[in-house]
Amino acid sequence: MKIFAIVLCSGLLVACGERSSGPERHYNLTGKVVSVDKQRQTATVDAAAIPNYMEAMTMEYPVKSKSDIDALQVGEEITATVDVKSDDSYALANIKPKKK
Repeated sequence: MKIFAIVLCSGLLVACGERSSGPERHYNLTGKVVSVDKQRQTATVDAAAIPNYMEAMTMEYPVKSKSDIDALQVGEEITATVDVKSDDSYALANIKPKKK
């Protein structure tokens, strides 16, 4: 049992170390715009699950580009990239209306 605990703790330490450093990660997002706050430059999106990142959920995202936030419309289906920095901060980029 002690060996299992040591291996488990070692694996967790390695995983934590990898998460806190490294290049920016990019994940594809698809979802529906629920609200837009142009003053705070954020958008709330009801998004599908993002494999290897998060389950489907509605959440607020900072939006990198002013032109992207200005073009967003409530109710619009979108695709975008969630850009995640090494400190785990994130923002939406490359926002486009979803092709039907």
